[in-house]
Amino acid sequence: MSDSVNERPRTLALRSRAARLPRWWALPACAVLGAVAGAGYGVLQTPQYTATSYVVAVPQEKADPATALGFAQAYGRVATQLAVLGDAQVAAGMSPTELQDKVQVATSPDAPMIAVSATTDKPSSAAITANAVARSLATSANHSKDSTQIKLLPFSRALAPNAPASLSTGVTTLVGGCAGGLLGGLALLVRPRARTEAVAGASVPGPASALVRSAP
Repeated sequence: MSDSVNERPRTLALRSRAARLPRWWALPACAVLGAVAGAGYGVLQTPQYTATSYVVAVPQEKADPATALGFAQAYGRVATQLAVLGDAQVAAGMSPTELQDKVQVATSPDAPMIAVSATTDKPSSAAITANAVARSLATSANHSKDSTQIKLLPFSRALAPNAPASLSTGVTTLVGGCAGGLLGGLALLVRPRARTEAVAGASVPGPASALVRSAP
């Protein structure tokens, strides 16, 4: 019982101190909290490295560049299928399902080029994985080159990246601070509105009641 009685003055004191704070205190406080959270994420996250290998579609005797461009787009769509990734799992040291999570494929609307990118936590592993998938894609596509008249050839091998592709600690700190500042600004916008609604909801005496109260 005595503990609860002692806690009440402390609670009232904290509330009074909070009431004396300036209205804009939430903005810097939220910005600092966001920056700390962003810095913690940047320090604790595992760096990710991305390497890219390029494959080009070359038309044969009975095909033209437009046909090569169309097949490059088609091969780019099936590059992450299990049938293609099955040949790359041994060289990459990953299962086809893991390769699907770590490999991204992009094509160009103007050139018959296919970009195979792999993102892993090690630079050498990213390069090996990208080259393995690109080689597997070319091998799979060239099985039908006699009917399609399109041959996939390696254009540029992936090299181990020197720097991670993931965000640095400075960037995550800046993003966290901006996000926290935004939340603090929204809190400032909501707080005056609540006060305004409270004042608007207060009852105002009508003219008749005001006259009655003022009469002797």
